[in-house]
Amino acid sequence: MLFDHCAECRRCCNVELGYSPLEITLTKAETRRHGRMCIVSDCESLGPNGCELGEAKPFSCKLYPLSYDPTGRRFYYDNECPLMPEYMRQLGDGKSEARAHVSAMFALIKELEVTEANFLKRNFAVDVDYFDLKELPSFDFRPGNNE
Repeated sequence: MLFDHCAECRRCCNVELGYSPLEITLTKAETRRHGRMCIVSDCESLGPNGCELGEAKPFSCKLYPLSYDPTGRRFYYDNECPLMPEYMRQLGDGKSEARAHVSAMFALIKELEVTEANFLKRNFAVDVDYFDLKELPSFDFRPGNNE
């Protein structure tokens, strides 16, 4: 499974010594649920098998290793994520985990563009500042397209 490697890698849930903390961008509903989330060294929600938040996992964490620029309406990815070569390979397969992930994120983003446009802008600004972003190749990420 594509994202099974994440529980082993844990790169996105850790901040190396000497780097500034990573403030997790939260929607209004997530802020009510979690308050504030900031990774100083290790994410407090990271267990031995990965994230322990389940469905309560913040959107910005669900989106990773992707990032979304709401102004340019483009997806980017963290170039340093070890998962990305396989993720990119799978994007060409309409039935893959990578395609399911990006399609689900696309659907959530469409909702957030209406309800929380400022959140999307804040989240992208944090991602640009923190990650080594590269533009994702163009696909029609709506479910059922580019298969």
